[in-house]
Amino acid sequence: MRICKKNIRLQDFTIMYFIAIAALMVILVASYQGPTNAVEVSDLKINPSGPLPPLPMPFRMSLDPRGDVQLSWNISYANQEVYIQLTVADIKHGMVFGMSDRGELTNADLVVLWDSGTNSYFGDAWSDSEGHVSLDSQQDYELLDAKHKPDGFHLLFKRPFSTCDPRDYLIEEGTVHVIYGFLEEPLASLEQLNLSRIHTGMQTVLMLRPDTLPPILPPDVRTLDVLSPNVIIPHQETTYWCYIQKLPENMPKNHIVMYESVITPGNEAIVHHMEVFECSADKGDVPEYSGSCDDKMKPNKLDFCRHVLAAWAMGAEAFYYPPDAGLPLGGPSSSRFLRLEVHYHNPLIISGRHDSSGIRLYYTPSLRRYDAGIMELGLVYTPIMAVPPKQNSFYLSGYCTSECTQTALPSGGIYIFASQLHTHLAGRGVRTVLVRAGKELEVVQEDKHFSTHYQTIRVLRKMTNVLPGDVLITKCTYNTEDRSKPTLGGFGIMDEMCVNYVHYYPRTKLELCKSHVDLGYLQKYFNFINRFHGDDHCMCDVDVTEQYSKLQWDAFSGEVLDSLYNTAPISMHCNQSSARLFPGEWDKKPVPVVTSILDKPRYPCEGGAPPTSKPPTPQV
Repeated sequence: MRICKKNIRLQDFTIMYFIAIAALMVILVASYQGPTNAVEVSDLKINPSGPLPPLPMPFRMSLDPRGDVQLSWNISYANQEVYIQLTVADIKHGMVFGMSDRGELTNADLVVLWDSGTNSYFGDAWSDSEGHVSLDSQQDYELLDAKHKPDGFHLLFKRPFSTCDPRDYLIEEGTVHVIYGFLEEPLASLEQLNLSRIHTGMQTVLMLRPDTLPPILPPDVRTLDVLSPNVIIPHQETTYWCYIQKLPENMPKNHIVMYESVITPGNEAIVHHMEVFECSADKGDVPEYSGSCDDKMKPNKLDFCRHVLAAWAMGAEAFYYPPDAGLPLGGPSSSRFLRLEVHYHNPLIISGRHDSSGIRLYYTPSLRRYDAGIMELGLVYTPIMAVPPKQNSFYLSGYCTSECTQTALPSGGIYIFASQLHTHLAGRGVRTVLVRAGKELEVVQEDKHFSTHYQTIRVLRKMTNVLPGDVLITKCTYNTEDRSKPTLGGFGIMDEMCVNYVHYYPRTKLELCKSHVDLGYLQKYFNFINRFHGDDHCMCDVDVTEQYSKLQWDAFSGEVLDSLYNTAPISMHCNQSSARLFPGEWDKKPVPVVTSILDKPRYPCEGGAPPTSKPPTPQV
């Protein structure tokens, strides 16, 4: 009897054990249903919140040096959304795409496609200060399509310009640094991903473009190709190649009405940006040259080829002039020599690659109503202006004063339709504003994430009318945290500039409207800082460059210099095309007093303000 009872208890125990194991397996399986906020790709049903964009996408570029990852996109200003499509030639276990301040892998706004070994997921994510990735509790990227096609895997999604999520990147006009990466192994959890441990890359792009239709070209339009002469791209990461091209003899005046890039097939991911400059007419003939722009043996006359005719950067589309204006090319008063400059970015150090890329100019002998012109705004190229070392954000402003515009502009003013921002390596942002009657009226052009490695002529969505008596202020932001000496204004790449080349019509004699701080007040600054640090010796007979270099730099020196630049009188360069000043008194002019009214947020939550409510962070 006892044996029978013992056997029954043993059977009961065995049954209960296996029931517990089965229940535990059910709980474990049920507990892993994938990330709660992510989209399982296999369950995707094409039912977007709005109509899909027209295909093919109008804007496109290669992301990686081999051209295996293509980025294309479209914009809806009506819905304040951007549609993005990624085409990957060979995808394994997923990829990462995102945006960050300057292309960093840390503190980035991400969208991730990954597989767990059994299922594939898509989700809005972010990286922390060490590159660790987490799924965002607020999912702002909407997956629209994901499928394999003959040319690779296609991923289509969209996102609002502004999401009100402090972890998301605010998409606005100007440079966007996009990052990408590839997943070589499955991920059981997205939290296993660290961007520093996978193959990644970065590209710069103008994400937001004007939504206007290009004008129709005239029937008698002709073309002129300014191309590299079958250059063998040097097997180094960065090369600036210069080439001198001569215009036809006795070429009459024409109007450039459009230009576009001509890229040698296969080099789309290596040709980073290009510019065409017109040489100075008063310098006569320019010697033939094809070689490195940095070669110390290049002809000196190349330095006088600085008048920009065309500029293109990776991802830029064709540039059209307004229907009423064209840029003069040829004629008795112009130079017959052009300089092409091509920036090759060759991070894979590919050797033996030939290139004949350049820019195709479209011009017409039927002159339009107005000549277009190019005017320089900002700071004069001079060591008088400097950025102290170890600065996170230091600001310099150049002024085109009301006296200059009153003197030089016609009664109806001019219309700015495009601009090209320019700094050197320390530049982080550029902004030009129009001031009328002492108040900021509008932003002409702004780039909060500017990169000197990505410079192109940017068409304005709305032309700016500048009237006589208006003021134009160009403000640049610099970072010199990695420098131990002051950075002076000048032409060298380690020097600095703050310029906006504005394209406008009708053309006037005003070619340069820039400023610098008054030299006398700068000398007072040197004397004051030296005395503050115990040096009473006057260095008045020493040039500015040496005085800056011998200054004892600390927080106080930098703060006083900043105050000087914002309050001391300025010297104006209100120059005619002949490089002569317009008649007038241009020294010791007061800094324009301006009421700022343009710094209000353009979006309800701009500036990173969190939304009123957010769901808790999911446990993946």
